[in-house]
Amino acid sequence: MARTRRRPARSPLHRAGRVLYRAVVTFSAVIVVLFCAYKLVSRPPSMAAGPASTPAAPGLDTAPPLPEQTGAQADVPVRREGVYTFLLAASDQAGGGADTIMVCTYDTVEQKVGLVSVPRDTLVQSGKINALYNKGVDTLKDTVSNMLGIPIDHYVTVNIKGFVKLIDAVDGIDFNVPVHMAYDDPTQDLHIHFEPGMQHLTGQEALLVARCRKNSDGSGTYPNNVYDAYPDADIGRTRTQQQIIATVLKKVLSRPDRITQVVGALMEHVDTDLSLSNVLWLAEPALGVDLSADLTTATLAGDGNTYYPGWGKWCYQLYPEQALEVVNTILNPYDRDLTLEDMNIFQYQ
Repeated sequence: MARTRRRPARSPLHRAGRVLYRAVVTFSAVIVVLFCAYKLVSRPPSMAAGPASTPAAPGLDTAPPLPEQTGAQADVPVRREGVYTFLLAASDQAGGGADTIMVCTYDTVEQKVGLVSVPRDTLVQSGKINALYNKGVDTLKDTVSNMLGIPIDHYVTVNIKGFVKLIDAVDGIDFNVPVHMAYDDPTQDLHIHFEPGMQHLTGQEALLVARCRKNSDGSGTYPNNVYDAYPDADIGRTRTQQQIIATVLKKVLSRPDRITQVVGALMEHVDTDLSLSNVLWLAEPALGVDLSADLTTATLAGDGNTYYPGWGKWCYQLYPEQALEVVNTILNPYDRDLTLEDMNIFQYQ
């Protein structure tokens, strides 16, 4: 009777090696499948048509469309490849308008990001620009596009709860509060108290810092004890908002372990016309952006003491030449510089 040959016993190290090998092969296959799925699903965002370049008609915040022109009749600018523009807005908790309005340009080729704040009291034909948010984000987007002379491809809006939850999702932020903040508004049950300096902020605390425009610890009683928290009034606040946003973005990118919580906060409280496939496409190059070096910010300059009938004294009238310089330096998605004729900045008297 023939003997059955036994296989030599495998050592524990050999068995562990085979298990590891199979795990690596399986993991590699999963990565390949996910990468192929990503490439199939992700799509670049669409690009909006450029705004009209004629002054707005009375009572309108956007200009009427231009008649068709040939290239010989007009110097039509061309969009640079891979450069996208976005309107970013956050709601006003008290009045329902836009408390924060920003325009962002992202150059996916050069890996540059530009972020420009539009002061909430900026004067347009119908009054202050923040009130247009109540008419719909598309109205606000079209107005900003027409005003600055650039197409705005997509919008992203966030409500107050989303801002708070996003920051809490990454365990808060370390932020250098720029000024003394002491504001109490009994009508809104709003109380803001911070001293200047670096400190750790929760989502709710960061929201209070971002909202602070005035202090109420002056002489007298409320509301006669109210004064500007910043030497440059609301311009200082918009600068702080830009810094908070940059700080939040850096923190999010540094905490991939909290991606589930971040996505949850965004899905529940952010509204955008970007599709999931667009977001996936933008996410790949965005991971390579160095926000410390590749992010440029500015605020549109103007006169915040402009009077406009029906709106009072505290309207903000943009300085056209300075706005043009900011747009060309930070936001312009075209292959040539814009001129004042490309823009439609409303001027009262």
